[in-house]
Amino acid sequence: LAERVGLPALAAQVRIEAADNSGGAPPAAKVMSLLGAMCSGADSIEDADRLRHGAMDRAFAGIRAPSTLGTFLRSFTHGHNRQLDRVHRDLLARLAAHAPLLPGAGDLMFIDIDPTHRRVYGRAKQGAEHGRLKGQRTLHSIVATLSTPIARPVIGAVRLRRGKAADVRGAESFVAQALAIAAETGGTGIRTVRADSKFYTADVAAACRRAGAHFSLTTGMNPSIAAAIGAIAEDAWIPIRYPEAFVDPDTGEMVSDAEVAETEYTAFAGRKKAEQVTARLIVRRVRRLNPHAATGQGELFDSWRYHPVFTNSPFDMLQTELHHRQHAIVEQAIADGKSSALAHLPSGNFQANAAWLTLWAMSHNLLRAAGALASAFHAKATTATLRAHL
Repeated sequence: LAERVGLPALAAQVRIEAADNSGGAPPAAKVMSLLGAMCSGADSIEDADRLRHGAMDRAFAGIRAPSTLGTFLRSFTHGHNRQLDRVHRDLLARLAAHAPLLPGAGDLMFIDIDPTHRRVYGRAKQGAEHGRLKGQRTLHSIVATLSTPIARPVIGAVRLRRGKAADVRGAESFVAQALAIAAETGGTGIRTVRADSKFYTADVAAACRRAGAHFSLTTGMNPSIAAAIGAIAEDAWIPIRYPEAFVDPDTGEMVSDAEVAETEYTAFAGRKKAEQVTARLIVRRVRRLNPHAATGQGELFDSWRYHPVFTNSPFDMLQTELHHRQHAIVEQAIADGKSSALAHLPSGNFQANAAWLTLWAMSHNLLRAAGALASAFHAKATTATLRAHL
């Protein structure tokens, strides 16, 4: 499949010159070796040796040794990683044209943004720092997935950052990049960027609006949001019941019903007038239960937990609220990666790990395209299932 969409020719565009031990030549064979290893389940550079096991040479030609691939990855600089990003973008666009990877993308596409930390070990590993996870050295990546209501997510964009980098660092340019990739892969209709409260900033909203996309951002609670919620009339709340209960992120309780209302809200009031945004504030409230209440003890008055979302989505309130809750689909793609190539960021070199992250995104999309071509079941299966079946 990779050869059919012209990946070797794309990979040859990564020009690594003056690398030690000729580490940058030939790039196509080394990129294909790494992708083949990742598609077969490799989660470290040494695991690339599985492609030389048994009769694998009948399926794969030109396989490079793990030591050669390690030298290749360590030859990367930031500029080379930008070249590899371009290869990733072109590959995804070609896969989307060749396979039913994102059915319905011309009508509605979701771009989900989420950061993730990967624990690493060793003080010499570049960029590894104590960040959000106390007591753990991590490297901090940000991931953008592309999906439709009837398609599993593919990886649109990735970026590796040092461990203690703020979640929102570089978010504006990253969102703009993800939206450009979405357009290249067939997202010509309604595009909605979904993200949690760490990305509730004027810059992210502006990036969405410049690209002609909609945004759906969790806001968290602050005095201004609380005042807007308090002004909502009691009869404006619409009860909803979920067909399947879900876990409340604040308490860990299973939630099966809630109430939803909306109001108009002007966000980022502290910024310049041109940067302020007036849109919809959709609020879901869930009854707050007292875990220490005695059996049979009733409520004196209702108490609620509020989950506000700031959005300019064109859909009706209940559908927009449902769409935003489905933002959690990005976690499935990240978990899928951490059970395969993202189980480790294997090099001590930061740029090598950045290249590894991009190569994982490419391998993930290759497997998703293969599954979409195989059957309706495999189109939605995890990559572990695809490796086992295909």
